Amino acid sequence: QVQLVESGGGLVQAGGSLRLSCAASGNIFSINAMGWYRQAPGKQREWVTLITNSGNRNYADSVKGRFTISRDNTKNTVYLQMNSLKPEDTAVYYCYANSIVTYWGQGTQVTISS
Repeated sequence: QVQLVESGGGLVQAGGSLRLSCAASGNIFSINAMGWYRQAPGKQREWVTLITNSGNRNYADSVKGRFTISRDNTKNTVYLQMNSLKPEDTAVYYCYANSIVTYWGQGTQVTISS
């Protein structure tokens, strides 16, 4: 089992920045990649980004150039630095970890005001 705890959401104005954190615990050695999804009100969950154990990163086109995913292996934590935020980035952001199964965090609300 893997447990994921997210933090760092909040309310910011358009153009601002936020950093989300996702701390993993439990059977972390089974994880091969971690990342983020988001879900806006009334919309389907959307994949945002991932980082593999080897450090490879991928981003959705909608966030490329604005969001950066990183990891601190000493803290078993993945970060999502979000810059140049737009109102359309408003969503609940969910951390996930890929293993034999996919584990999910509880979600953290990000709200961008125009």
